[in-house]
Amino acid sequence: MIYRNDHYGPIDRFCAKHPRFGIPNLAMYIAIGQVIVGIADLVMRGRLTAAMIFLRPYIMAGQVWRLVTFILVPSSSNPFYLLLGCYVIYWTGQMLEREWGTAKFNLFYLCGVLWSVVGGMFLGTINIYYIHLSFFLVIATMYSEMQVLFMFVLPIKMKWLALLDVALILLDGIAIGPIVVLLAVPSFINYFIFTWSFWSMKLGFVRRQADPQVINFKRAKRQAEKKAKETGGYMHKCAVCGITDQDDPNMEFRYCSKCDGYYCYCANHINNHIHIRND
Repeated sequence: MIYRNDHYGPIDRFCAKHPRFGIPNLAMYIAIGQVIVGIADLVMRGRLTAAMIFLRPYIMAGQVWRLVTFILVPSSSNPFYLLLGCYVIYWTGQMLEREWGTAKFNLFYLCGVLWSVVGGMFLGTINIYYIHLSFFLVIATMYSEMQVLFMFVLPIKMKWLALLDVALILLDGIAIGPIVVLLAVPSFINYFIFTWSFWSMKLGFVRRQADPQVINFKRAKRQAEKKAKETGGYMHKCAVCGITDQDDPNMEFRYCSKCDGYYCYCANHINNHIHIRND
């Protein structure tokens, strides 16, 4: 099942009004930053990350940079796990940004950081790992049946891998203490806020209604296919960049249900365009 948020909530309205909000390729910069910090920390024997991690007593003493620098502290000092973790951050972050668009992904990350800072002021510290884990949990929610290679060997569906991650957090809470679970709570709150539309329908709180435009999209596609056969021309053309299926036969095209009319967009712009309104 693939989840699509087909109705406007406050988050989507904000992103539609501010399409340029945020930093494109944010996950790539975070991953590169963690690699640089991790390598430098190996040279400095841990002194760099010790000055960057979120620790409430030091923040209250005036080291306010820790409110931001904890983002770049890698979850592991082991070079292999450092590179693997940064690759996962990059892969899941880029995938989520392509799905949601730059504005919504940046807002998701910013809210996750803010929730974690609030939680960290109560708990005394933050584990950045849980913020980046929430990338994967959202992807697993949208593409639950997609298979990935666990440890680059074992094929496993994303939904089972996500459940395994959550189960390991709970087991750590039993083995180490409840603080492990409490550190993950802010990221889980952020996850549920941004995927609430999915869970509200899944749990039966809201009934999903079919949009008349969505019903007619199949008819519009058939008409486009018929026209392409008759004229020998392209079948799909992106309303933003103008690329057609003749220019790139492997490009995926979709119709946008939020635009007034049947506007087609390529994979690069389906989640990153200004919706066309007739009013």
